[in-house]
Amino acid sequence: MPGEDVLIEVAVNGVVPKSENPHVPRTPAEIASDALTCLRNGASLIHNHTDDFIYNADGRHAAGPYVEAWSRVRDEFPRALLYTTMASGGPHTNIATRYEHVVSLAEAGLSELGLVDPGSVNLAPAAADGLPVPVDLVYVNTPNDIRYMFETCERLSLAPSISVFDPSFLRLAMLYVEAGKMPKGAMVKLFFCGDGYLNFGLPPTRRGLEAYLELLDGSELPWSVALLGGDVVESGLAHLALERGGHVRVGIEDYKGPKVPTNLELLEGALRAVESVGRPIADAAMAGELLGVTRRGLTPAAGPTSHPTPAGS
Repeated sequence: MPGEDVLIEVAVNGVVPKSENPHVPRTPAEIASDALTCLRNGASLIHNHTDDFIYNADGRHAAGPYVEAWSRVRDEFPRALLYTTMASGGPHTNIATRYEHVVSLAEAGLSELGLVDPGSVNLAPAAADGLPVPVDLVYVNTPNDIRYMFETCERLSLAPSISVFDPSFLRLAMLYVEAGKMPKGAMVKLFFCGDGYLNFGLPPTRRGLEAYLELLDGSELPWSVALLGGDVVESGLAHLALERGGHVRVGIEDYKGPKVPTNLELLEGALRAVESVGRPIADAAMAGELLGVTRRGLTPAAGPTSHPTPAGS
């Protein structure tokens, strides 16, 4: 839809190691530097992981490395939208423990976005025989977990960043829209899967996009596209989304291809795609206002607070 501002998210690292891409930022200082470079050049929001291993025994993910990186980003961009990753659920943990760092970062004044993953998904690339690698790896979020995430976003006035890895994720999220329980500022992230990469969800095609848009019809939720295990711009998916009024996510976390790009180079590719459809870019200062994100007037604190796990969670 020409004329509507575009949000460009940059996912700066994920779990990509330096051995795969030497440009990937891994330390808090590197993450802050890369995030600032992207925000200065037109990125609307930033997503990052840290080197704290998210598959810890109890599912807890440390807030400290985020505080270290994001405090530097917020010094220059006090309105920047930043959000985290989190660990999988399962019998070893509970949602309050897994979500503790999200709450801590919100209460420290460093984030106004809450991660919401409304579903579970198998994650396995193809083995040499063409079948899925025989691993016991499922990213788990139960309906109770999902309710907790949405209700915590509502309680803390966090805007949900809603990850959609297959249509069932979106169908469940739409129940919250239909019930009038979707927190303010929500944005849907439609994740498509590159060839042979983890083998989830829908392919990055026009028909795949249309299937998701049919499920979104009538909701008025803003949405973006990302291609895990590919190139969202070179595949043509970004252009398809931009023509339909969507937004775009790029970054080293998602990219797979013949190049060894920096996050800035991937951002520049997205900027060219946006320019080709004649839509303006929403910079970091505008993004929150366009989404309707609640600004609570918090100032970054020295560090996160701790939160005991509720009994029975």
